[in-house]
Amino acid sequence: MTARILIVDDVPANTRLLEAKLAAEYYQVTSARDGFEAIAAARSWQPDLILLDVMMPGMDGYECCRRLKGDPATLHIPVVMVTALGEPAERLHGLDAGADDFLTKPVDYDTLMARVRSLVRLKRLLDEWRARGDTARALGLSTDRLLIPSVAGARVLVVDDWDQSARGIQDALKVDGIVPARASTHAEVLTLTAAVNFDLLVISLSLAEEDPLRLVSMLRASDTTHETPLLLIGEAAEKDRILRGFSLGANDCLLQPVDPNELRARARNQIRRKFYQDRLRSDLGTALEMALTDPLTGLYNQRYLRRHLGGLMDSGQGRPLAVLMLDVDHFKLVNDRFGHASGDLALRLIADCLRINTRVFDSVARYGGEEFVVVMPGTAIEEATAAAERLRSAIEVIEFVALDGTSVPLTASIGVACTPSASGSPEVLLQIADAALYDAKRNGRNRVEVAGTAPVT
Repeated sequence: MTARILIVDDVPANTRLLEAKLAAEYYQVTSARDGFEAIAAARSWQPDLILLDVMMPGMDGYECCRRLKGDPATLHIPVVMVTALGEPAERLHGLDAGADDFLTKPVDYDTLMARVRSLVRLKRLLDEWRARGDTARALGLSTDRLLIPSVAGARVLVVDDWDQSARGIQDALKVDGIVPARASTHAEVLTLTAAVNFDLLVISLSLAEEDPLRLVSMLRASDTTHETPLLLIGEAAEKDRILRGFSLGANDCLLQPVDPNELRARARNQIRRKFYQDRLRSDLGTALEMALTDPLTGLYNQRYLRRHLGGLMDSGQGRPLAVLMLDVDHFKLVNDRFGHASGDLALRLIADCLRINTRVFDSVARYGGEEFVVVMPGTAIEEATAAAERLRSAIEVIEFVALDGTSVPLTASIGVACTPSASGSPEVLLQIADAALYDAKRNGRNRVEVAGTAPVT
């Protein structure tokens, strides 16, 4: 998973070392020498992550972080502060300034890479929600900008089988008006999360009877908690388990002995990000219900598709972008033989199939009639082709029964097109995908045809 990373440090040797480590993992890296350059670069380059040194001339890292988190253009970018000062007060200062994490020099590179991967995953998800929200605002359906919310009233589940530890965590959270609950076993966690929409799950890695990492995996696989922030608490000697937790989808960690103030700061950051994501999703849902969804299938309509695709291609993110154009084979015969009501039922089944078999940050739209389009950000041609083949296979096994009781097979032809840098003309990209779709139908239907890389215009 590649990403853009901005390194902010006034010591060139530090910058070169970090650049080399990150470049070896195929990240795109640029640097800034002070806070002023960092703010300008963050606004213009829109990185996926900022590694920010604390001690810098002119503007220190704390002030730089406050300004980044106070600017609507950069508040969504994760910031990891890096410093030679390892005191708890310094960590708390950075977290209160809005930093997403705080690493101490010399940097442990395994820990750094785990944090980078975790924060970039979250950033990509929020980017997609923000892009969709910007599309809605551009169409005049939403004007309210997001403000930093209070965490009072947030619900947090503490997972710890040691009474004293659990009470200490709950008491610290209550200071900010957070409403904590507690669970001691996997079964209790699953029961409570099925009943309550928690804003944060705090999980001890010291559970005596059950494997907490298995619990992390179960929570990330569950529909009810796969986007809920997870904060792990572990011992410094449990580095490998903590890193494994990040690879399974944990968002943050805190080392024992727990500093109540640092716990509160990390919890506030995670809860606010959850509120931010929930608000984006809610606002977008309301707007799209008004004007941007197809009433038959519940998918986006062509109006939204064109605006959203244009926004992605104008974003300057420099990532590949794939478009899949899909047409239901011989659909006119379904309408003619079984009636339009049966045809509508078939289209709804196919829409559900597309929705289930695409990623959360992909966009699926009904393009018109029996045509659908899937927009896949950050997806190169090989991955897009594999995705198209999965969709084709999934549609082929749909069990469709017309209203007269007749079982009717459904298949689809799919054209795939990709642009290498998510820039250029949406119309050209759609035309190329449509031409590939035409080839699929001409070459026998129920197949995928690839147009290759679209030119940038």
